[in-house]
Amino acid sequence: MNRMRIRVLFFGQLKEITGLTQEEADLSDGSRVEDLFERYGRRFPKLSGFRTSVAASINQEYADWRSPLSDGDEVAFLPPVSGGQATAVDQDIFQLVREPIRPQEILDAIKAPEDGALVVFDGFVRDNFKGKKTLYLEYEAYEPMARAKMHEIGAEIRAKFPIHRVAIIHRLGRLEIGQTSVWIAVSAAHRGAAFQACRFAIDTLKSRVPIWKKEFFEDGAIWAEGETPSQKAISGSSESSS
Repeated sequence: MNRMRIRVLFFGQLKEITGLTQEEADLSDGSRVEDLFERYGRRFPKLSGFRTSVAASINQEYADWRSPLSDGDEVAFLPPVSGGQATAVDQDIFQLVREPIRPQEILDAIKAPEDGALVVFDGFVRDNFKGKKTLYLEYEAYEPMARAKMHEIGAEIRAKFPIHRVAIIHRLGRLEIGQTSVWIAVSAAHRGAAFQACRFAIDTLKSRVPIWKKEFFEDGAIWAEGETPSQKAISGSSESSS
């Protein structure tokens, strides 16, 4: 029987359960995503308990568990999401950064004379979680896929709302209390579209972009519970890549 080699990636708490960031796996032809996960579930029994909440991707696109695998594929197993240089469609900005976000520079880039409104969402680190004192946070991402999903969100915003420009910036690495973790801004001719688009951007980012948050306390740390990507998001990715 022919064999194929798959690159397997783990993120967030799945990385801690397996002790693996990535490794190569040999599978028989005809294997599917679910077969690969079952293999790791036998090797790491605790992993099996996450089956209903884990999402999978093939080559940086969300995939159904029954999706077939091919030699050379990159498969990532993604826990629920916690939610570079600027790249642009009409100067839209989508960034993952490890340095402090500088809002004024971005505002200057997306604001234009024809705009009549600009709405900003500033998400920053609070000092508590469920009654416990938070010391700091750490964010990690499946970066190539996260950037691609941020671009997709930008395209959806343009299709849904009459806006001018959008910026979506997310920090990675260690963040202290009060530091901005995610910053979104939308400019438009009218305030209604700007408000709606900004709300859509943060809600969709939290449910779809593979970014995870770890919260640190004096007595330990936990991965924040997030949202599993919807079946609509997964099936949409499968259709766009077919």
